[in-house]
Amino acid sequence: MRRRHFLSALLASASLPALSWADAGNPAFLAAAREENGGYALFGLDNGGADLFRIPLPGRGHAAAAHPTAPEAVAFARRPGTFALVIDCVSGGVLHRLDAPEGRHFYGHGAFLEGGNLLVTTENDIDSGQGVLGLWARDAGYRRIGEIASGGIGPHELLRLPGDVIAVANGGILTHPDRGRDKLNLDTMRPNLSYVTVANGIEEVVELDAELHHASIRHLAYADGQVGFAMQWQGDLPDPAPLLGLHRKGGHPVLCSADLAEQMAMDGYAGSIAMAGGRVAITSPRGGRVHLFDTAGEFLQAVPRRDVCGVASAGAGFVVTDGLGGVLALDEGLSPLVSAPRAWDNHLVRLGG
Repeated sequence: MRRRHFLSALLASASLPALSWADAGNPAFLAAAREENGGYALFGLDNGGADLFRIPLPGRGHAAAAHPTAPEAVAFARRPGTFALVIDCVSGGVLHRLDAPEGRHFYGHGAFLEGGNLLVTTENDIDSGQGVLGLWARDAGYRRIGEIASGGIGPHELLRLPGDVIAVANGGILTHPDRGRDKLNLDTMRPNLSYVTVANGIEEVVELDAELHHASIRHLAYADGQVGFAMQWQGDLPDPAPLLGLHRKGGHPVLCSADLAEQMAMDGYAGSIAMAGGRVAITSPRGGRVHLFDTAGEFLQAVPRRDVCGVASAGAGFVVTDGLGGVLALDEGLSPLVSAPRAWDNHLVRLGG
């Protein structure tokens, strides 16, 4: 009887439909935040910025990777971290904890490939200092199944492009978990943008001119065959430091700057990037502004906002978040959507984007 009951329950569970993002309220965005009590949480937001769910985190989050169909998000610890949590966004439970293998640490970002069957994470090989991309099989309980070279040092964000090509922002900065967020190689850093596939490894590496070796390539966006990359300057500020680059595979990078006063106001720091409606947006929490460009690299306008950092596409426009709890629509200007008692962290992740 016990065996028949077990088999019946197993067959019944197998016939249940798989959960989807609709079961979690169809969030448009994911974002981590610090709350008023000093705790941290991951939030799912609708298109208007309202909360759909809140899931506590054990520490400060950075970015989250959203599964393309299942309501699962991988929340990464702030770099350099050694763990990530796979979260069920319906129940709020932790499905798996991913621990970086010995000799590795995470850089705060990941992405799903192969229809969501493979999670790829940016990591550091601590002994060699070289960047690697960790491979984790979801259908095997997120078991680690290998790694491939990232094409440089300090891979930060990665982005899945059509055909499961991976664009990697190799920031060029060497770190070590024993040294926290110390930057250990500023004199010799060589950032790059690389294109990688799991099957063939490194397919293309794009480097900037030698005088721009302090322009750490950190964050990525993609639209219509073009990759946008946001940079953070690691030396004395030149006059001025470019913070946005655009690239098409096989071509040369186009570096973009605003007028001198606006470029210097960014304080050498672009925190996030998004592309939508033929425009590119980069944010600077240090400079308290958003810069908008067209996809040819022409500067369009600056929009001031204190401590703004998260940005994601929203139709032909953008949504931004700030450290004051604001969620705002950005088109020609800023329109407040929601103000919440929390400090949004660096990134606003668009689901399906």
